[in-house]
Amino acid sequence: MRLLYPAARDTSPEAMASGLRLEERAPAERPYLVLNMVSTLDGKAALDWRTKGLSTELDRRLFHHLRTQVDAVMIGAGTARVERYGRIMKSDELRQKRVHEGLAAEPVAVVVSARLDLPADLPLLQTPEQEVVIATGSDAMLQGTAARIEYLRTGDDLPLLMAKLREGHGVRSVLCEGGPTLNSHLLAADLVDELFLTLNPKLSGGAAAFTIVAGRELVEPRELALVSVAEGDGDLFTRWRITG
Repeated sequence: MRLLYPAARDTSPEAMASGLRLEERAPAERPYLVLNMVSTLDGKAALDWRTKGLSTELDRRLFHHLRTQVDAVMIGAGTARVERYGRIMKSDELRQKRVHEGLAAEPVAVVVSARLDLPADLPLLQTPEQEVVIATGSDAMLQGTAARIEYLRTGDDLPLLMAKLREGHGVRSVLCEGGPTLNSHLLAADLVDELFLTLNPKLSGGAAAFTIVAGRELVEPRELALVSVAEGDGDLFTRWRITG
């Protein structure tokens, strides 16, 4: 992998996702929030409704190492179901990296599910070591789970959710891994600060598959400033910061 901008040099996914100190950028009232997405060159966020056909080995390494840089990892219920989410930290090496970065060994997993439409056998919910916060508008509780689950009855109020994560859980930085619908709601609420976007050299076409931001058009398009670009095995790994 080679960094192309802002300065040309050799790099790696591990180096690109080290020492980011995202929590230092957090405003007083909420965590600093970063999106991490992969897409085709025509903007599609999935092939056959999954990211598996888009994510290369380098992208997967970046994906897992970005998780070492934040207090919490957020996903929408649909993404959690389709991708069959499991324990957020996949190895002791990654947990040790988090500790070296000054973070807890395990990040909080935050699942946004308005109707609590989550299968209890989801691997994420069957991991005793995993702390899970489920943001929902439902009054129900999942049965037969093993993870340490807390319910935040925030409904679709994402600013309230972010405030509660900051105040009640000490979360200063969040990595959101989609899906596109959750991304759109976060952007509409002005809660997104950065975007990591991997561009996979494929063209998908069609109107059915979501782009990385689905749902209604934003009232005003978001302006972003380029932070870095790297290339590896044909993929472009970009980082952007929202400026407006």
